[in-house]
Amino acid sequence: MDNGGLILLIFLAFLFAWGLNRVRKMLRFGPIAYTGVMITFVIVILAVYTQTQR
Repeated sequence: MDNGGLILLIFLAFLFAWGLNRVRKMLRFGPIAYTGVMITFVIVILAVYTQTQR
């Protein structure tokens, strides 16, 4: 089983969260907006990952 793609997606998720946190501080996002963006990101990443596994 090849987990290279999954490891890359986890790394990209951490990178995205770090970048979003910096942008959130600059744009003064509230916690609800931050949570909404993170949930959307997780759903998109899972959809992309499941498409590549077919």
